[in-house]
Amino acid sequence: MAYAPARFANSQIGTANDQSMTSYRLRVPVDEVSLNFHATDGHGLAVNDLKLEELGLLDNGRPPAKVLVFQTLQNSAIRAGILMDTSESMQEFIDGNRAISIAYAQKLLRQQTDQAFVIDFGYLSKIVEPWTSDPVALTAGVRRVRVARQNSLRGTAMFDTIYRACFFEFGKIDQAATGNFILLFSDGQDNASHTSLREVVDVCQRTHTAIYSFRAEPRPSFFTGGATTLAELAAETGGRVFHDNGSEAEIYDDLRTIEADLRNQYRLVYKPAALKHDGSFHKINLKAPERVDSITIRSGYYAPAH
Repeated sequence: MAYAPARFANSQIGTANDQSMTSYRLRVPVDEVSLNFHATDGHGLAVNDLKLEELGLLDNGRPPAKVLVFQTLQNSAIRAGILMDTSESMQEFIDGNRAISIAYAQKLLRQQTDQAFVIDFGYLSKIVEPWTSDPVALTAGVRRVRVARQNSLRGTAMFDTIYRACFFEFGKIDQAATGNFILLFSDGQDNASHTSLREVVDVCQRTHTAIYSFRAEPRPSFFTGGATTLAELAAETGGRVFHDNGSEAEIYDDLRTIEADLRNQYRLVYKPAALKHDGSFHKINLKAPERVDSITIRSGYYAPAH
């Protein structure tokens, strides 16, 4: 598989992380598309016996020129980034978000195989617990998160935070060997980022990182657009959006859904029939047999810009 370095713009992102964008280069496949997807039946159970000939894949309406890899990934190790929005608008939701994060760390993280990190973000962002497989350390990191601690100025830089998490954290691991996701706690509002939604989606796709968000339900008169943004991030990266106002049992079921998605996946690598280096968006359509009720997969990808 041929690779070429992908150089990302060094925008002036408000962050407490002093790593330089130029200190690391993410290597990505040239003219190849790698997809991870999860399939379930009508009962919500994973379907792990699909054959390539049962699937119909279209890239911008055209079948691929060649499928290079098709494999089943079961019981995969997981790499998780817990990103907690602590801007002023999230004040009333922090305790609930902590509880969800701690439930994940203590009940679902497998110390033998999994790892996670915690980021506290507002106008700035900071890693409060680096990569670890220790649920006690993760729990302590989550409990250190405080409202407005990362807000030297008013505002929320959600896109910048996700971008840096993907680029610096998920970008340095073997993405093909693990199930990777961001557990995002936010109302979806961003008014301080230098990074665009498209740039965030692109880096998530390149690092095979799905975004699963627990969306806070703010007062309707105060906020608009956040729900749409979170839904788009989830759809573009192969994740989901949940609400954080459910019962403890419902929230645990949501976390188990995320785990099932990440531990039971298929990996498909193909060469598109027509791929121009023009930065355009390619829509992916994957059809499965009738015994599959739903497929969780990203909606598409951006072609290389040059």
